[in-house]
Amino acid sequence: MIQSIDYYAVAPLLVLVLTAGAVLLLDAFLPRRPYARPLLGAVTLTGVLGALGVVAAQVVRDGDPMRTFCVPAGLPGPARAGIGALDIGTLGSGPGGPGGAASALCSFVVDDFTLVFAGLALAAGVVVVLLSMAELSAGDVPVGEWYFLLLCTLVGAVALPASRDLVMLVVALELVSLPVFALTALRRYDGRSSEAAVKLFLVSVVSTAVMLFGVSLLYGMTGTVYLDRLAQVLRGPVAEPMAIPGPDAYASVLRIAYDLPPVLIVAVVLVIAGFGFKVAAVPFHAWAGDVYQGAPIPVAALLSVISKAAGFAGLILILVAALRGQIAVWAPLVAIIAALTMTVGNLLALRQRHAVRLLAWSSVAQSGYILAPLGVRDDEAASASIAYLVFYAAMNLGAFAVVMLVSRRGARGGLDDYRGLAFRNPAAGLALAFFLICLAGLPPGLAGLFAKVVVFRELVDGGGAWLALVMAANTVVGLYYYVAWAARIFTPVPVTEGARAPATVGGAPAGAGVPSAVGEVPAGAGVPSAVGEVSAGADVPSAVAGRAGGGRAGWVPVGVAIVLAGVVAVVFSIAPQVVLDLLPEGLIASG
Repeated sequence: MIQSIDYYAVAPLLVLVLTAGAVLLLDAFLPRRPYARPLLGAVTLTGVLGALGVVAAQVVRDGDPMRTFCVPAGLPGPARAGIGALDIGTLGSGPGGPGGAASALCSFVVDDFTLVFAGLALAAGVVVVLLSMAELSAGDVPVGEWYFLLLCTLVGAVALPASRDLVMLVVALELVSLPVFALTALRRYDGRSSEAAVKLFLVSVVSTAVMLFGVSLLYGMTGTVYLDRLAQVLRGPVAEPMAIPGPDAYASVLRIAYDLPPVLIVAVVLVIAGFGFKVAAVPFHAWAGDVYQGAPIPVAALLSVISKAAGFAGLILILVAALRGQIAVWAPLVAIIAALTMTVGNLLALRQRHAVRLLAWSSVAQSGYILAPLGVRDDEAASASIAYLVFYAAMNLGAFAVVMLVSRRGARGGLDDYRGLAFRNPAAGLALAFFLICLAGLPPGLAGLFAKVVVFRELVDGGGAWLALVMAANTVVGLYYYVAWAARIFTPVPVTEGARAPATVGGAPAGAGVPSAVGEVPAGAGVPSAVGEVSAGADVPSAVAGRAGGGRAGWVPVGVAIVLAGVVAVVFSIAPQVVLDLLPEGLIASG
């Protein structure tokens, strides 16, 4: 069997793969000169922008969704399966009916769902590349390996929403996850980065094993890896009888489909648990705080947006495209997980005095908000989750960009380091305050308000009033720590502390007596514990201290990232319909 490939459908992936290869070759053969690092960053940024341009061209393209890597129509399915096997040619799930183009089952489909997530991943990738340029400007991180691994992660993030079979979905999800381990550990001589990489590796391996177990059970029960066919087998009723060995020579597929075995429920729970690890949903969230803080800030931003978006894309595909008929099983479970996630995330964020850890637990709470619409029995729930994810991405990336700007001056990342930021650097202070207000959902940050309204409306219309009340209570809790952080930005530094506070974000000498970030660990107390309270001790590696100083070249890309995120957040606040128009009905194409 020879399959034809639609190269236009996979063009964004090809652009990213070719760019990754070019980065490796340039890194191997370019002389070690000052221009090498910015050149590799420019090549990477060009590749990501090129892939984003291809996605934009696919968005404005007219016609049916593009499909490739397809099984020809009429090819018979497996002879036996735990629940039943269907002939592919009888599905007729798309335009044209049986024998039409859509009746063939395809592993890669470019539809509205794919384009929204691919555009989100690539747009976030532009910001992460800009932050990476600043991270790599000091010279203590291997630049070629960094950009290659980052591009590999983006390849997985773009391929995953287009995946329409279980095998490709798992492979794409691991392609998103695996490079992040190495990215986290590439900051040499930093024990906390190594610890974060080990924790992330162990958690990801466990989550993958759990998810693969659930996926294998789904395949064993249905005899297919294709999401559409899996949905057809599980949905029922099917008029034709199916031969089953045993005392009953023939049994109705209708009876089997409605009398689903308990192992199918186990499979659904395991798959949700596996994706729960990926998106840091409670009770699979414990890794988030230490990993976010130990990882370089660009990697933390990647985890909070790109990796999270990929995890939600896979979860939505499994639940909506493959297990829609089992919504009575998974919807209550997802609703409970969403309520626990937003509650635990907000309560943990309340206790934080470190900026990145606060954003980490805030990101956990935001995962609960994104999950919430999937906990109601409504066909439009996925659209509400995706809309919230798009709004959240711009606000969170902007906050991480400002945090990186501040942390590069040798500050230890505590919230007290942001006291008076609006007076030392008005642009950075106002930008961070705006992003925090957006995350809180308060005016003038209307992007966050619109995101929450979309979810609230979906919960109420879908019969999830109790979940809407839980979300409302958590929104109030979230207001406290977002507003408290924003208030610090506009609080003048007392005269008695003036000598210890950093002079400016862009010009103070690194480590010039910055006050303790947590207030518990004295200066010079040595390397901090795994929990992450940071001290200003002499045991901090010299490479890390050198990076904190940074050069002017490192400030420019961070500033551009802040501007880009700020412009997008402002546009979303003024015209939220820009996001909502991207989410038409029938988001996931059949076939």
